[in-house]
Amino acid sequence: MPYDDTEFVDRDFPSPQTGSTPGNSRASSAGTGRAPTREDLDAQATATQQQLIKLREAQEQLERARAELEEMRRRRADFQNGRTELQDQLTRGIGILEKGAFEARRDAEQMTRSLDGLRAAMGEVDSLKESDWTDSNWSQELSRALTAIDNARMELNSARLKWPVLDGKPSPVSQQAASPRVPAIADLPLPALLRLGFALTWPLLLLGTAALIVASWALLRH
Repeated sequence: MPYDDTEFVDRDFPSPQTGSTPGNSRASSAGTGRAPTREDLDAQATATQQQLIKLREAQEQLERARAELEEMRRRRADFQNGRTELQDQLTRGIGILEKGAFEARRDAEQMTRSLDGLRAAMGEVDSLKESDWTDSNWSQELSRALTAIDNARMELNSARLKWPVLDGKPSPVSQQAASPRVPAIADLPLPALLRLGFALTWPLLLLGTAALIVASWALLRH
């Protein structure tokens, strides 16, 4: 009769290969219906604590990302507001300076013409020499000289009317440079208007608050 090694194996006794490990028994304790052991509770507490740590880390990362987005949004708003404000101010400044440059060029051209007229009048006056007069022509030369002097005087008076600086008065250009134009309220940007409004209204607000406090104290006394 041949030998069968399975005849001496007790099938009611579990073999080592089919036995369960302690970890597997803890993992499957919930499925078997038995109460969890202390090791099971410790393992669950450790896993829960690790999940809480991961959630806190994720929350901190989200908060940092939110703070960065808020900062970028604030900077973007500053950029847009600053660009709009500067565009308005630069457009206004360019217009003012273009007008000033046009008036300056016009005044320069007029001043050049006045200067040429004064130089021509100076040349006419310098050309008058009494030493060239003779007994036969001195009357005619005197009349011509008086006419040249009158013409030079008219040229000088005309230049004085155009250019007060000839009489020692400051020119309009120097007056504008010495006393810059005060901007009108309508030309001020919105932040400047807000600051101006606050500066004008805060004394009234302070006075009203003080009056309210005094009235409340008087009512409480009665």
